[in-house]
Amino acid sequence: MEKPKKCISVEKAKQFEKKWVETRGKDIENGEGYPDTREFWYSLDELQEYLDYVREKSKEQKVKKPGIRIYLGAYPQTNDKKSFSTIFLAPTKEKSGNSDLETEEDGDENNYEIEPLNDSTSGHPPKTY
Repeated sequence: MEKPKKCISVEKAKQFEKKWVETRGKDIENGEGYPDTREFWYSLDELQEYLDYVREKSKEQKVKKPGIRIYLGAYPQTNDKKSFSTIFLAPTKEKSGNSDLETEEDGDENNYEIEPLNDSTSGHPPKTY
């Protein structure tokens, strides 16, 4: 199998994380008063199960080009838990009335008829890449 075209090098990934930690990470830590998580983990089986679910539900809806958009979020703070960051994966579908002039990314809209995926595992404190 060939490497996907959108893969990046380990070095570039480390640069991205370092930049995030030095900028946004510091701002969040200063604002919240504690280091936030910045990495999230799913098993391949969990991801594949969800991708299969989105593909099947999309097929039932006659969605030709389903996709996944990844959102940042934060859990609500409670008396027992801090408001740590989270991510959720949201299914997308092609925009109705999509023209040939739009790119796939421009035409994608959220598919609110399929539930997003959450409940990943994350590091407290975060693991450095």
